[in-house]
Amino acid sequence: MNRLKASQYLPDESIERYSRQILLPEIGVNGMHKLSAASVLIVGAGGLGCPVAMYLATSGVGTIGIVEYDVVELSNLHRQIGHREASVGFSKAKSLVSTLKTLNSSINYMSFETALSDSNAKGIVKDFDVVVDATDNVSSRYLLNDVCVLLRKPLVSGSALRWEGQLTVYNHKTGPCYRCVFPKPPPPETVTNCSDGGVLGPVTGVIGSMQALEVIKILLDEDGVLYGRLVMFDGLSGSHRTFRLRDRDPQCAVCGDEPTVSELIDYDAFCGSSACDKIPSLKILAPQDRYSPEEFKERLLNDPYVHIIDVRPSEEFAVCHIPDSLNLPFEELKASPSSLYEGLQDVIVVCRRGNESQLAVKMLKDLGVTAKDVVGGLQAWSRLPGVSFPSY
Repeated sequence: MNRLKASQYLPDESIERYSRQILLPEIGVNGMHKLSAASVLIVGAGGLGCPVAMYLATSGVGTIGIVEYDVVELSNLHRQIGHREASVGFSKAKSLVSTLKTLNSSINYMSFETALSDSNAKGIVKDFDVVVDATDNVSSRYLLNDVCVLLRKPLVSGSALRWEGQLTVYNHKTGPCYRCVFPKPPPPETVTNCSDGGVLGPVTGVIGSMQALEVIKILLDEDGVLYGRLVMFDGLSGSHRTFRLRDRDPQCAVCGDEPTVSELIDYDAFCGSSACDKIPSLKILAPQDRYSPEEFKERLLNDPYVHIIDVRPSEEFAVCHIPDSLNLPFEELKASPSSLYEGLQDVIVVCRRGNESQLAVKMLKDLGVTAKDVVGGLQAWSRLPGVSFPSY
């Protein structure tokens, strides 16, 4: 026996790399074997997906899959810490995997450069032990929930918006699934994502790190996993609150005693909105009540007296706006007395993406004001040749 060599069950490099967590009695050598043999699928390579993936990689989870259809944009970098300036314009999935390899090259990484859908979800999810929902839209949440229930996978779900974040685990042990808590999707016009409402980078970092923690506890079969409970984090006050969720619903359409959903469905149709969270598009007004971006550009060039009402929040209006436009934030517009609009006619209503502007036009028309909005809003108009207006 060579007494100069220690008897061990882990390679020297692994012991040195993971020594600080191996020292934890809940992990040890056996726990490291569990982590290295495990596979985790992360859906979304953005503000949540980046910290989840980075902490799981550095913790030694053996196989990590990344599902992401999008490319890196400059506006991503303030919170999506797995990407670099040099990655702008390139695949987010490949960009994140490239970063992960610099942190831990011993892990098996898989990238899926596609949007998860009812046609490919089962084929992608089936080979992973745990699924992480790091998306930013309702359609993907229902899709991930249903495929995880059908394939019996725990789902670690997180979300972040403005200064706040939420975290829970669905479909684990006796806990509820997402449909138990939210049987029906909300109306599309009531849903705000971080692209529209804004988010602070460290908030996504907090929630993403907590998602990684829940994944590790699940893989180690530890107590304390957040199934049946919801953690809410308020970044402004620095507070965490934990709420008990309703129990698993025996009448649930997908995980109930007599489920009515046995196959994946069209989730865009079910939710009334696309899984692509970049430009959610409402269709409220008739075509004759809307200007195309090109028509709006022509009107601005040729009519110096055109009346423009900008219904974005005052904070966005302060960032950039069309000269001489009037800022009436949508929430204030709903609460304002009708006398404010007496005598106003031939109004063009604008917003960032052409969603709230439609709701505003409908309200103004009900008050007798002649009004139209712009398809795609200021964002679509700003892309036209000759237009100098920042995109955000």
